[in-house]
Amino acid sequence: MSTATAKRHRYRIGKMTFLDYALLIVLIILSLMILIPFINVIAISFASQKEYADNPMMLFPKHPTLDAYRALFQDGRILTGFWNTIKILVVGLPLSLFLTSTMAYGLSRDKFPGKKLIFFLVLFTMIFNGGIVPLYLVMKSLHLTGTLWSVILVGSFSAFNMILMMNYFQGLPESLMESARLDGAGEWKILFSIVLPLAAPIMATITLFYGVAFWNGWYDAMIFLRKAEMLPLQNVLRTIIVESSTNVSNASSVDALNKSGFSTGMKMASVFVSMVPIMCFFPMLQKHFAKGVLTGAIKT
Repeated sequence: MSTATAKRHRYRIGKMTFLDYALLIVLIILSLMILIPFINVIAISFASQKEYADNPMMLFPKHPTLDAYRALFQDGRILTGFWNTIKILVVGLPLSLFLTSTMAYGLSRDKFPGKKLIFFLVLFTMIFNGGIVPLYLVMKSLHLTGTLWSVILVGSFSAFNMILMMNYFQGLPESLMESARLDGAGEWKILFSIVLPLAAPIMATITLFYGVAFWNGWYDAMIFLRKAEMLPLQNVLRTIIVESSTNVSNASSVDALNKSGFSTGMKMASVFVSMVPIMCFFPMLQKHFAKGVLTGAIKT
């Protein structure tokens, strides 16, 4: 047995090497760095104001309470925010997938006329953009300011997502498209009957990207929407938290402070409330996520 082989066997413990255990420990530490703050957020949302003041880094509240959630949901605006966000998702997500997949398919074909110029223009928008003022003026000229359509259209297309999908489409066998054309299929038929069924991983990945962006979006709504009954969830939560913080800062006694609500608890409760739908949605797409990102990010 050579010296190098002897050294490898010296560090081998069972079927795992010393390096394997070292990587395992590093991964556990990194996982705890992510998991512990998340648990802390949930714990604070169920804790009382006094318990939080005594132990801000708690992981499990000794006396759980729903006061923060009760104060958060007492305001009917949060249900309106949920409904507006759902409307944005129901309309915006299919529209985003349609726009992204059709452009990605066209630019993935070698014979598409003006392919290089169009791709350059799309790529240019990732580096330079006109800013929020020209965008607002465009929406105003289209008479879309003050409507949910302004929020939907602004977030309906991403150059980054389109490039991921285009690279994935380029990796599909060209022989499948050629055989379909020989059978008389048009480009729309090829896209919806052949390409998209084979592109489940990248479609799931882009769906997740757009879904999270629409769900967490707040800046566009802050710019284009003025009526409180049209604000999406994130803007409503922000308004409630700001009002709660103002009430807490203006409270002049302990009783007034208790009546005004637990500001930090409401913040953590709002974080958890906004995360739950995405947490339920993500496992359904998780098996396609890694493959879609990896394949779409590498041009084959």
